[in-house]
Amino acid sequence: MAQGVAWMARELGVAATIVVPDNASRAKLAAVERLGARIVRVPWERWWAAVEAGSVREAAEDVEGFFVHPVRDELVMAGNGTIGLELVEDLSEIDAVLIPWGGGGLTTGIASALRAVSPDTRIYVCEPATGAPVSAAIAAGGAPTPVEFTPSFVDGAGSGSVLPEMWERARPLVTDAFPIALEEIAATVRLLLERARIVAEGAAALPVAAAMAGRAGSGRVVCIVSGGNIDASRLRDILAGGVPD
Repeated sequence: MAQGVAWMARELGVAATIVVPDNASRAKLAAVERLGARIVRVPWERWWAAVEAGSVREAAEDVEGFFVHPVRDELVMAGNGTIGLELVEDLSEIDAVLIPWGGGGLTTGIASALRAVSPDTRIYVCEPATGAPVSAAIAAGGAPTPVEFTPSFVDGAGSGSVLPEMWERARPLVTDAFPIALEEIAATVRLLLERARIVAEGAAALPVAAAMAGRAGSGRVVCIVSGGNIDASRLRDILAGGVPD
C-alpha cells in the first residue's frame, strides 16, 4: 500500500509522506524511500489510532495533505477487487480463497468481487495468533471482540481489534477465520522459498500456512500471497530454522 502511494505520487510529481508503525520492516521502508516518499515512523499504537480515526493527525500532527486511508478507502478496495476478478478469469470452480487480514481492505475487495462472479467460493481470513480479532469476532457470534495483540515479524497482519465499518462489510462475505502460530508462519516462509523460490513476508505466508494445514478443506484452494517485503535478517533467521522477533 505504501509503495503504491509513493509510486503514484512520483508519477504525478507530487510529494508523498508515508506514516508507518515502528514495527514496519526495513525492506518496506527502503522500497518506499527509493520511490521518493518521506517516511514518518510512529509507535504502533499511534499508527493504529490514526487508522481507527481515519485521520493521520492522530499519529503525526505535522503531516499535511490528502489522507489515503490504507484500509477503508473505497477506491483502494475496488482495486483489490480486481484480484478476485483475475482469479475467476484464470481458474474455474474455485472452492476457497484464503486472504491475510491486516485491516480488511484486501479481504473486502477480493471477497466482494468473488461474491458477484463466483458466489459459491468460500472466503477464509488468515491472521497471526498474536493478534487475531476476526477469529475472535466469529467465535463471539459476529460481535467485534478486542484481543491481546503482540507485534511480531508478521508486520502486515494482526491487530487488537477490527475496524467496525470494515467488519460490517466483510462479515457477510467471510466463511471463517484462522489464527496461525508464528512457528507455522515462519516454516511456511521457509517452505515457499525452498520449494517454490517465492520470497514471502510473514503476512503473505499466512494463507499458505492455513492451506497446508488443511484448514480450508479440499478442492481447488487459492492462497493470496500478498507481498515479499521481509528483512534480510529476519529471512536469515527463518532459513536457519528460527522464528524472528
